[in-house]
Amino acid sequence: MPDVTMPQLGETVADGTVTKWFKKVGDAVVRGEPLFEVSTDKVDTEIPAQSDGVLTQILVDEGVTVDVGTTLAVIGEAGAEALVTPAVSAVVTNEASTPKEIASPRAPRASTESPLSPVVRRLLSEHGLDAQSVTGTGPHGRLTRDDVLAHVANAHTVAPSASSSALSPVVRRLLSDHRIDPSAVVATGANGRLTRRDVEAFIESGATTSGASATGDEVVAFTKRRRLTAEHMVRSKATSAHTLMVREVDFEHVEVTRRSVGAAFKEREGFTLTYLPFIAVATLEALREFPHLNASVGTDELIVHHDLNLGIAVDLDEDGLVVPVVHKADEYGLRSLALKIRDLAGGARTKKLTLDDMANGTFTITNPGPFGTLLTGAIINQPQVAILSTDGVTRKPVVVTSPDGGESIAIHSIGLLALTFDHRAIDGAYAARFLQRVAQILNTRNWSQDL
Repeated sequence: MPDVTMPQLGETVADGTVTKWFKKVGDAVVRGEPLFEVSTDKVDTEIPAQSDGVLTQILVDEGVTVDVGTTLAVIGEAGAEALVTPAVSAVVTNEASTPKEIASPRAPRASTESPLSPVVRRLLSEHGLDAQSVTGTGPHGRLTRDDVLAHVANAHTVAPSASSSALSPVVRRLLSDHRIDPSAVVATGANGRLTRRDVEAFIESGATTSGASATGDEVVAFTKRRRLTAEHMVRSKATSAHTLMVREVDFEHVEVTRRSVGAAFKEREGFTLTYLPFIAVATLEALREFPHLNASVGTDELIVHHDLNLGIAVDLDEDGLVVPVVHKADEYGLRSLALKIRDLAGGARTKKLTLDDMANGTFTITNPGPFGTLLTGAIINQPQVAILSTDGVTRKPVVVTSPDGGESIAIHSIGLLALTFDHRAIDGAYAARFLQRVAQILNTRNWSQDL
């Protein structure tokens, strides 16, 4: 039986944090069912079991960050005896051979003894930190992403007690975010180790009063995803020359199609045919004619991408945003694109996506329209140069012109498309022509044929 290892979740991801085990030692495991959850700086995802059997060992505890390829657990054949061993940050074992002695965790060594991952180098640079100033808690003293983030968080809070050096990065961050003294929390982990569940139970018990200020205001600590979303947004505003351009669009041509085939589509596919896939198809067609919007800015250069990889922003309630990507989206038709967007959004909300599902986007659409918004000036998803917001569509009176030039009043479905673009990459006239083309496609394409 193969060992369970930390998966490679993306080209630039060198480590991950085990945030949750769905099975305990001795439980039966079925291939394909969720086994554990991994967190990186970009995505939280559930990892399925790769084989049937029994979980005989868990070698890496929840809250521990380890390198890609590190053995996390062992799955034995049905009836195999479970081995209760202390979980450590990195243990390599092979069930087919004699089990190796499991060493006690070592004290962290200087973080410069191990190479830094791209993510760690970026975080150090963004926060102006020297690698030697941060304590590494990864295997062999390796500096991890959580080490840097915890160091930054601790710089703005009361210094934790001396015992914090033995805590995992996730536990240290929870303690820091909620301003909890670790000595106040009952530890239930191996050898008296404080675990993530211990801290969460302490918070849920209401034992801490750090959630309210002296004035009675509630203090809600950022989740990891909320914090990373905030950092990404601030970095984008500091990078790009954000410019907003808006166009009113007549969606009546699309609405006629939705009314005629919408019921049959919902019965066949199980969900409502919204305006989003129509807008996505029109956007992709227009991007072929205006390729400088499907690009990123380099050093005194514009990098125009030939693949149209469409990102769709997905709201995770109060936990931030993620942007899964439809790769080579222009190869999809209206129906298949609607299905793909639906699948990606569902995967994002159920933690079924990998980093590959969110990598290499070249243009993004954000869709607050279902909430009835009027106009949204979205922030560009770096390193792209534009993002299109699809706001609410409502029934309004409009002037329509007949073929003979006569005018009359009619009720149509009208909405706004708001394009935020990087003025370093293109000028306003280029953006205006792009929006004009999107509106034209929406108003003239034979959508019924596409379905």
